[in-house]
Amino acid sequence: MSSTIATPIETAARLRLAIVRTARRLRQEAGGELTPSSAAALATIERRGPLAPSELAELERVKRPTITRVVSRLEEAGLVERTGDPADGRASLVSITSQGSELLRRIRTRKNAYLARRLRKLEPDDLAALERAADVLERILEDDRR
Repeated sequence: MSSTIATPIETAARLRLAIVRTARRLRQEAGGELTPSSAAALATIERRGPLAPSELAELERVKRPTITRVVSRLEEAGLVERTGDPADGRASLVSITSQGSELLRRIRTRKNAYLARRLRKLEPDDLAALERAADVLERILEDDRR
């Protein structure tokens, strides 16, 4: 490790690559049950639902036709259900089903187990550094949401 202090752009490049590679590996651990966009949408529906498809598209930062296709696939798989919106009879709300919640639980368990196996091999100082890094990354993401 170099004794020079990295610039923010150098640190950003290293972090980006590490995050992308970690995310790819976690997707592999999740299995092929859901595409990344379907998994993200399902998790958002679980956390924030019931949601109108337009709200889901906004939260996922995708266009309405894209989220319509994703929701249709999730509905066909029995992972979400649509119900009428009591505030607007022309609209629908999307909610997660128990099958969808169970699938997310299994996927999260596999991903957490993968990371936990690797974290157990770390020295206490390295584990503490990752805990601090997780706090910082969470703060960065919260700032981005505001």
